[in-house]
Amino acid sequence: MADVELLYARDPRAVRTLLQSLPDWFGDPAAIESYTEAAADERYRSLLATRAGRTVAIALVARHFPESAELHLIAVAPTERGSGIGRALIDRLAADLRADGCRLLSVHTVGPSFPHDGYATTRAFYHRTGFIPLEEHHGLDWDGPTLILARILA
Repeated sequence: MADVELLYARDPRAVRTLLQSLPDWFGDPAAIESYTEAAADERYRSLLATRAGRTVAIALVARHFPESAELHLIAVAPTERGSGIGRALIDRLAADLRADGCRLLSVHTVGPSFPHDGYATTRAFYHRTGFIPLEEHHGLDWDGPTLILARILA
């Protein structure tokens, strides 16, 4: 991780490329387009992880209220999975949000009532990075179950 740089910047093209490399999570072209548009949208903070000038991971955060924020997207290149980059992005965001008075970071993902190995791995990642499950809703973000998790920052 020593050669990875975390920086706040916008790179919608890299977001599109990165999401296209993760078809098990981002196989829907409309979802890729939506996240790519969000990466260009000033309402989202965009934290990139770069290695040798190439974007290898991205996190987008929406600050809905002064006290809370939502992790809208986190994606790590397949070649970088397990390297600690995802945790580094989450920890940096959490520290920066906490320093700005934010007390809670939430995230939505596919719920456990939908059997999918990839999303089981995603939920385990969120658990390891300090998120706890709050509730599961059906039909919230898509036709299936959405799990809402949160990490207390303060």
